[in-house]
Amino acid sequence: MKEKMKKRLNLITGSEIVSVVCLLLLNGMAFGYDITDKFSIGGVLAGAWQYLEVDDDIEGVNDGPKAAVAFQPQMSFRPYENSELFAKLGFAAGNGLNTKSPFALTIWAADLKDVVKDINGRNRDYLLTAWGKYSFEFSKSHTLGLSGGIIDSTDYVDENTFANDEYNQFLNEAFVNAPTGNFSFYDVGGVAQWAYGNFSANGVIMDVGKNEDNNNYQFYALQLAYRLETALGEGNYRISGSLTSDDFLNTDGEDLERLSALTLSFDQNLGKIIGAFLRLGIQDNKAAITWEKLYSGGLNLSGSIWGREQDNIGIGVAYLDDGNTDLDNSLVAETYVRFVLNEIFAATADFQYLADAVSGAKNPDGWVGSIRVTAEF
Repeated sequence: MKEKMKKRLNLITGSEIVSVVCLLLLNGMAFGYDITDKFSIGGVLAGAWQYLEVDDDIEGVNDGPKAAVAFQPQMSFRPYENSELFAKLGFAAGNGLNTKSPFALTIWAADLKDVVKDINGRNRDYLLTAWGKYSFEFSKSHTLGLSGGIIDSTDYVDENTFANDEYNQFLNEAFVNAPTGNFSFYDVGGVAQWAYGNFSANGVIMDVGKNEDNNNYQFYALQLAYRLETALGEGNYRISGSLTSDDFLNTDGEDLERLSALTLSFDQNLGKIIGAFLRLGIQDNKAAITWEKLYSGGLNLSGSIWGREQDNIGIGVAYLDDGNTDLDNSLVAETYVRFVLNEIFAATADFQYLADAVSGAKNPDGWVGSIRVTAEF
């Protein structure tokens, strides 16, 4: 009886959250983007219904559907020229398949229920980022921006035009950011962003409350990027390096080691219809790590093929291996088609195939079908 009541309360809570989110979104649409010339609001509301089918019987894993909703309103205030104060909140109903899946890779890399509560062990809920920024403009093509506050390192490193947005592009974490990069999210830090012509460099430093070993640690990252303009179209070529303090346990669970990683993230338009991306990653294996190497890439196809330029198809394949845990390797292939319904709403049909090779255990092998609806305002 208690279990039934608990499930019903969870269902009611999730429904209430979705209702409040929709109301806030509609209010945001009514107000518009810019409240004044200095203050603006925006955000994203995304919901996904997913169905899991695992080929082999894995203990504790049942096939079937799950759903989740994520809502991230954001506010920007520009009190003076070249200055900005920014904040983003995160609310969610449910975890979708992320807590049900037997696969090592996250099925939907959105900030769902477990992510937005007690962030990094800081006893902070729902506040994802809150920072201030001042930009120095030396010329139209030469700028320097300095930011500080609660930040997300992936806003500044491991960027990619075709594989970097879990709300509008690929769902699987392998195509959002490099899992081997050990990038840190939603904690105290500072950022320097320098741009000169087609060159840019972003540097990040963070103090993160707690890792999986319950240790506070420091995180550092640097991205160097070059934008290339050719007859085919724009391309972006980036190299990111990341480093942490030595606060991560090794495989014996006795000594503490640091994490270090190198990530290459490229995207290139190949004419008006086709775009391609490539992401490669490698990290040190002194600490306990799930994967040492990442190989991923894919294509983006414009909807102009069928007369709808704003629509697109994404196709991606990723392979990760050489970790020092029981997981030998992971494979994921994902494809999606996204239909833009209007200026606010878009719907995505997505299919993922996943397979893990695990030493001394059954190897999960299966697929996930998803329907995702996103509203941006």
